[in-house]
Amino acid sequence: MSIVTSYIDSIRHRDRVFDFMVPQADSRLDIRNGCMLYVEDVSVSFDGFKAINNLNLYIDEGELRCIIGPNGAGKTTMMDIITGKTKPDTGSAWFGQKINLLEMSEPEIAQAGIGRKFQKPTVFEEQSVFDNLELAMAGPRGVLPTLFSKLNGEQKDHIEEVLVQIGLQEHGKARSGALSHGQKQWLEIGMLLMQNPRLLLVDEPVAGMTHQEMDRTAELLTSLAGKHSVIVVEHDMDFVRSIANKVTVLHQGSVLAEGTMDQIQSDARVKEVYLGE
Repeated sequence: MSIVTSYIDSIRHRDRVFDFMVPQADSRLDIRNGCMLYVEDVSVSFDGFKAINNLNLYIDEGELRCIIGPNGAGKTTMMDIITGKTKPDTGSAWFGQKINLLEMSEPEIAQAGIGRKFQKPTVFEEQSVFDNLELAMAGPRGVLPTLFSKLNGEQKDHIEEVLVQIGLQEHGKARSGALSHGQKQWLEIGMLLMQNPRLLLVDEPVAGMTHQEMDRTAELLTSLAGKHSVIVVEHDMDFVRSIANKVTVLHQGSVLAEGTMDQIQSDARVKEVYLGE
């Protein structure tokens, strides 16, 4: 029997449940005052270029916030700072009142409850939709547990719930590579949900989608608000209007304007630097 065949056979015949695989909530997260994320007086420069300039951003518990702005406004760098990929030169970033994001690595921040979805979906295309969600499940899943453990009822229920939530309940056994572009985006959001995040960062979720897929994505993201805080970076203004209660406009690394979509579209500064009016 080859190593690959043995590996696959071991996965198919798992019969043990490891209790430590069950996701545990992060007890350090303190949001008693209602604020999930604090980014205060943050600046960072790259080779003399100030990508973020005295940025202040506050995201409430359960809020869905849209971030817009022209290319080079600092949107990606902002997400890099929140998720630990980039360390700022000055300022602070807190997850709740007690978790200092600037003292943590990227894996530690993910484990604390912050998930990030990049623009291009990255799923395991040769695996089924169900298997992708299982592989993404929160908890310390080392080589031996992943190979030889069996999902318990609670874990199976969690996967089934996420399948319904992302609208792929009829595709659980399907090979992920056979999904449409929009379905792959939903699957990747589902993979983040398997990590039980409290804050989700979603980068340009509807790029390349059909209108029908965009409508479904709007429904999905708005359904996440409340249980999760969600930050959506997006360029499609019609999509932003369909989901946003509050919009933040970035320009040259700082907040240019903030408010409802109607307020943003009537703001003279926004019209000049972003909407091109």
